[in-house]
Amino acid sequence: MDVGGGIRMTTVVAIDGPAGSGKSSVSRAAARELGFDYLDTGAAYRALAWRCIEHGIDTYGPRDVIESLGSFEYSIGIDPDKFFVRVGSEDVTEDIREPRVSAIVSRVARIPEVRSYLVELFRSIIASSTRPGIIVEGRDITTVVAPDAEVRILLTATEEARMGRRSAELAGVSAEKTAQELSSRDAQDSQVVDFMNAADGVTTVDSTDLDFDQTVLAVVNLVRTQAG
Repeated sequence: MDVGGGIRMTTVVAIDGPAGSGKSSVSRAAARELGFDYLDTGAAYRALAWRCIEHGIDTYGPRDVIESLGSFEYSIGIDPDKFFVRVGSEDVTEDIREPRVSAIVSRVARIPEVRSYLVELFRSIIASSTRPGIIVEGRDITTVVAPDAEVRILLTATEEARMGRRSAELAGVSAEKTAQELSSRDAQDSQVVDFMNAADGVTTVDSTDLDFDQTVLAVVNLVRTQAG
């Protein structure tokens, strides 16, 4: 794939999908199986939201968030076995999953200037991969970040299945609250990008009736078929 004007031999796999569809865990496992790198793009939005909280940056008005981009020092591990997220020298891998970050990440992510800035960052990370391939997952990967990827997948499931999986991940959080958070996240993010419907040339993988291993296998087989 050609990213940023340079000729690349790395196979790029772009995966989109709604919250709770299993994008991160499935993509990471599939990357491990294929010997590929793995890029979680959502982590960057979360890391920026975390930084806004820590530095008292107003996320209701876009100006302060946009101005903060110039000093946003972000790094992420793309080896699926050595995943980390850092802001500056601080490891925030666990911190960015806190409820306080989840509560505001959509406010940050829907700012056009933030999305444009991070899209360029994602493309530079993709270009840095030295493995045979890289799986990139998020909300607008198949249409914006890597529309020319060799393999483009929409990973989805019914709302009931997604709620059930997310509830299982979040111990101590009620199913009702999980459902509200999922619906709210999808509603806010859908104002910016369509991640519920497959664009032209994108293959849908519906995991509603598949377990985790079956979903990973479906993605791996699709990559091997389409990029082989």
